Amino acid sequence: MSAAAEVQRTAAVDLGALLDAGDGAVVTLVAGGTRLAAHRAVLEERSPVFRAMFQHDTLEASCGEVRITDVEGPVLRQLLSYMYTLQAPQLTDTARELLTAADRYGLSALKAACEQQVAAQLEVETAAAAAVLAVRHSCPSLTAAAIHFIRSQTHKVMATQGWADAMRSCPEHLIEVSRLLSEPPAEARSLSQQERGRRLIEAAEQGAVEQLRELLAAGADVGAREEQWGSSWTALHWAAGRGHVAAASCLVGAGAEVDARTSLEQQTPLHWAAVSGHAGVVRLLVAASADLNARDRLGQTPLHLAAEEGHAGAAAELLLAGADRGARDKDGWTPLYLARERGNQELVDMLTQR
Repeated sequence: MSAAAEVQRTAAVDLGALLDAGDGAVVTLVAGGTRLAAHRAVLEERSPVFRAMFQHDTLEASCGEVRITDVEGPVLRQLLSYMYTLQAPQLTDTARELLTAADRYGLSALKAACEQQVAAQLEVETAAAAAVLAVRHSCPSLTAAAIHFIRSQTHKVMATQGWADAMRSCPEHLIEVSRLLSEPPAEARSLSQQERGRRLIEAAEQGAVEQLRELLAAGADVGAREEQWGSSWTALHWAAGRGHVAAASCLVGAGAEVDARTSLEQQTPLHWAAVSGHAGVVRLLVAASADLNARDRLGQTPLHLAAEEGHAGAAAELLLAGADRGARDKDGWTPLYLARERGNQELVDMLTQR
């Protein structure tokens, strides 16, 4: 430890002992039923608010008693302890209240420490309150952490009582939180359009819904294509082929073309969902008015592919929506023929039932 750091540590410890002793105190801080003796010189040194209070002809300066109306007794004790020791308390249950008090009395280092504590405690139920707190008290690091957390599970957070309470008690701050949620991150805004498209397709393949939203908000082309092996396909193809229902829903909601074709095979996202057996995505695309009987380069419909690969769940969704069970591909084969060829009795029964 350097000499300077040792002097600072010793001074903080000595002031902490002075607080406990109360010797020579000339100011009394009052919060509700809590009365704390403090040294005016320490308050002036640590807080610009107390300094201004005592250097002017105020009631507090003349009577030596300061009434704190917006801070609870235990929090006031923590605030005062910090001013004497410069040690931020690790008390998770009062971090928010202490942050508010630190901001009120100009203790920037304590405020920053409280920001970190609140950010570390983020939960679905309390995220809205933390975000409102961050906006109200201009806390950049906590704001960023809270917005990132809420974006990762927006629907869950907005369904909580905490969000409802914030909407009722702090509507102006929640409006700002909502604005920040809809604003794309700086990184996404700085990307080229080509890079946004590349990342959009990558996010769709991975099912990274939050990243999809950020990129779309930043202006990514929902119809961007990836080209490989002589063909090209869209982000919705990838989401459908991987079975990412939420990602596919996000893309469809953003205007993705549900019947977009791969350039070589001429397959739609519904073909990709069917051949991979993702019944949930099939259901989503059907609800989005995807062409049930779209033909690929070989004349096969999504039902052909589901039958050929033995995906009964996907086939059931297609049949329920009205897919043509008698459609023939370029070789004249029907989905029923393919199911029989593969020996899949469940699909055979399904395709022969009316």
